[in-house]
Amino acid sequence: MNAVKKNYTGPIIICFFMFAMISFVTGFQNPFGVILKEQLSLSNVQSQLGNLANFAAYLFMGLPAGFILRKKGYKFSALCAVILGLAGVCLMFISSMFPTHDINTVFSVYLSGAFIAGFSMCMLNTVVNPLLNSLGGGGKEGNTLLQFGGATNSLAATICPVLVGYLMGADLKGCTLIQARPALYIAMGIFAIAFIVFSLSTLPEPILEEAKKEQAEGKKTAKPTLRRAFGFSHFTLGVISIFLYVGIEVGIPNFANLYMTTDSIETANNKICSYTVQSRPIARTASENAEEGTETMNKAKVSESDMPQIQEEYIRATKIKNGELHSGLGMSAGTAGTLVGMYWFLMLIGRLVGGVLGRKISSRTMLAFTSAIGIALILCAIGFDSSYTVKMPGINSDLSFSLTDVPVSILFLTLCGLCTSVMWGCIFNLAVEGLGKFIAVASGFFMVMVCGGGILPLFQGWIADIAGYLSSYWVLIAALAFLLFYALIGSKVRKCDID
Repeated sequence: MNAVKKNYTGPIIICFFMFAMISFVTGFQNPFGVILKEQLSLSNVQSQLGNLANFAAYLFMGLPAGFILRKKGYKFSALCAVILGLAGVCLMFISSMFPTHDINTVFSVYLSGAFIAGFSMCMLNTVVNPLLNSLGGGGKEGNTLLQFGGATNSLAATICPVLVGYLMGADLKGCTLIQARPALYIAMGIFAIAFIVFSLSTLPEPILEEAKKEQAEGKKTAKPTLRRAFGFSHFTLGVISIFLYVGIEVGIPNFANLYMTTDSIETANNKICSYTVQSRPIARTASENAEEGTETMNKAKVSESDMPQIQEEYIRATKIKNGELHSGLGMSAGTAGTLVGMYWFLMLIGRLVGGVLGRKISSRTMLAFTSAIGIALILCAIGFDSSYTVKMPGINSDLSFSLTDVPVSILFLTLCGLCTSVMWGCIFNLAVEGLGKFIAVASGFFMVMVCGGGILPLFQGWIADIAGYLSSYWVLIAALAFLLFYALIGSKVRKCDID
């Protein structure tokens, strides 16, 4: 055992980085959606397309990733995942190199990068969990490594929105993906280091060794099918639950971030006042401005290349003022990113506490309790007027923290992180209970259902465009109600299912 620890220290550390990168790169889609919404004047639905592209990759890659792992082993699968991740992040970086007014090119290249990065995240999820367990030699040591890996995952989820929020600055005006490049440099660097370490490492390959052993002994075992697994009603309902859960986990912070960073009526009015050139609205076309000569433009220090984006900002601010678009809180991106980071930090705390309580409290009870509390918290967030404020920590432009007055609804949404933290493990345990030989194929399909993290927020964005940010959370209340039903009724294993 000591030899294993000594020989695989490097790969174990990189696995921790991979756990963190899964969360870090996936977490890009939240603040980057805010940036693209500002840069390209997107709707709430469109701002979630990067998130959709990232999670939709699980739908296509979930089962193939398991197949590659069985056929090629850990090292080959990990190297493929790292290469795909590097390619995806590079494409997101390339999208920041195009002119900001070239909307179609910037958005299409970015979405392509998010989709390819999603392939990588899916493969990493498929590889890292069993690989860490094998590197630890299984048993208690393997479980310990997995717990540390999960902690790094939550830590990265906490850091990502804070870091990108800081890079975006206090004012979203004129913010583009260029400001987020340092975060992309970090991601590319870690992927490159991971590729080198994995290439030079010798990893245990228990899956390949077992296959060779069976082939040498001439064994032919019947493969459990996914169709048979769906014969268990509690598994079928569990698949729906995991789909909804990932959507809930992602949707809560995503739309809290959009709500906080969208202009309030006050900030919209301030923008309208500032977007005036010699008492004329900046929203007039560049050609109209040019008719009166370039001297006016020079005085206003506005170039023609900047004019399209400024016009869009002026029009959006006007629509918010007139009630054509739903207003937000007008908070700085740094403060909003910090508050979103607190949501993920509470998930870290919840996972640690849940790991201790899991030995004493059943998954069914834990899921029912957290689902009910989650519903109550979101109802409070929707019901409280924005005039009720509380003090919460926020990050300043100099990286210092200060207490900021925020609506109490943001506090309630942030506290939801304690509830969502334990739901994945509870749903998984309940769904695979009594499946026996079908557990492996059932677990593989669970990875496919992670696509709910892209699909449900897209629907929530559509509701947000129609009814407003807080009203869109009724979608998540309905999803949490299903999880509560699953915990109390749907997760029960029936004899007829087993027979």
